[in-house]
Amino acid sequence: MTDAAPSGGVQSVARMLDVLEVVAKAGGQMALSEIASASGVPLPTVYRLARTLVDRGYMQQLPSRRYALGSRLIPLGEVAGAMLGTSARPVLEGLVAELGESANLAALDRDRVVYLGQVPSTHSMRMFTEVGRRVHLHSTGVGKAVLSLLPDDDVRTLMARTGMPPQTPHTITDVERLIAALEPIRRDGYAIDEGEQEVGVRCVAVPVVGADSCMAVSISGPAPRMTSELIERAIPTLTKASGVLAVKLADRPSA
Repeated sequence: MTDAAPSGGVQSVARMLDVLEVVAKAGGQMALSEIASASGVPLPTVYRLARTLVDRGYMQQLPSRRYALGSRLIPLGEVAGAMLGTSARPVLEGLVAELGESANLAALDRDRVVYLGQVPSTHSMRMFTEVGRRVHLHSTGVGKAVLSLLPDDDVRTLMARTGMPPQTPHTITDVERLIAALEPIRRDGYAIDEGEQEVGVRCVAVPVVGADSCMAVSISGPAPRMTSELIERAIPTLTKASGVLAVKLADRPSA
């Protein structure tokens, strides 16, 4: 019996990563039977993998006997996110140079969207987002762009877990309204935050299609400067940048 995966990799490692990924997608915790069903990995194998991950601190067993992601994953994610942000920085700098407003890269991180990189505008009044900040998906341009990459049922499941708290009077707080708002994003390829996260701030975001994770790139700034004309000019520029980022962030060594 061989432990080789069809691609030439190691099957046990591939299955261990499958386990981590399905648990992350489900919000961070699952029962063993749920992991087996979602991953397609046999239950006895899931049990052995989960026990190994618990022993190493990459998973934990809860009092409910469900399994959750462990704290040893946190530094790995922080380093990986920092590397992605560094890799994307030249693209973000190009957006600031061309469009004049702060440029951001963000990715889906369990039930939130996390900012991986930002290059601030040179204006004295500008938007500044701390790298590593995690925000709700339903109330941000990058969040809605990321959600547009997911099936509607996954969006409903996410919103059921997180709730949809109103960040401002403009925030969408009903899941079916959010689902309806995702349709034009998927069709047109961009999302707009109309003061939904912070009053007086507008953002236009484009999903990064083809990257390994659900990501979005955006520009944001004070509403008086984020005019309709600037947004119209920004959309093709952001779309081009998202294509460059998709290649950079999905790059793998050839076999």
